Amino acid sequence: MKYKSRSLRLNNNKISELHDLQMTVSHFLAEPSQLTWLDLSFNKIFHIDEVLCDFKELRVLYLHGNSIYNLSEVDQLGVLPHLHTISLHGNVIETNKGYRTRIVSALPGIKRVDFSAVTNEERVLTKIWCDSNNRRSRDRKETLQ
Repeated sequence: MKYKSRSLRLNNNKISELHDLQMTVSHFLAEPSQLTWLDLSFNKIFHIDEVLCDFKELRVLYLHGNSIYNLSEVDQLGVLPHLHTISLHGNVIETNKGYRTRIVSALPGIKRVDFSAVTNEERVLTKIWCDSNNRRSRDRKETLQ
């Protein structure tokens, strides 16, 4: 039996790999391409797998309480045009300096990070941070040449 739902809760299941996620979603949902809300919290996930980018209608993604340690993996989620809410707290990446700023930078359409709204002031500060980092990278490249 397949459900006519656009949301799926796979939290608290000791999931460590996401490579079979497409198959799992197809098993439960009548229209897997219409998935808009996915809860993968409190599993044993170490990486943000690119398979998440296949769900183009995804709007809410819960990944909190896992073991994700590479902050740059958040960048690939930028291809999700409707993603407006993400939770990543309780992962190793949360200890990185600029954690929240990096997420807001990587996901320009994001409205909520870790159940807290992204403010206009935060967007301005993120833009300044990005511009500063881009300038430093450009200066380093010029120095090396």
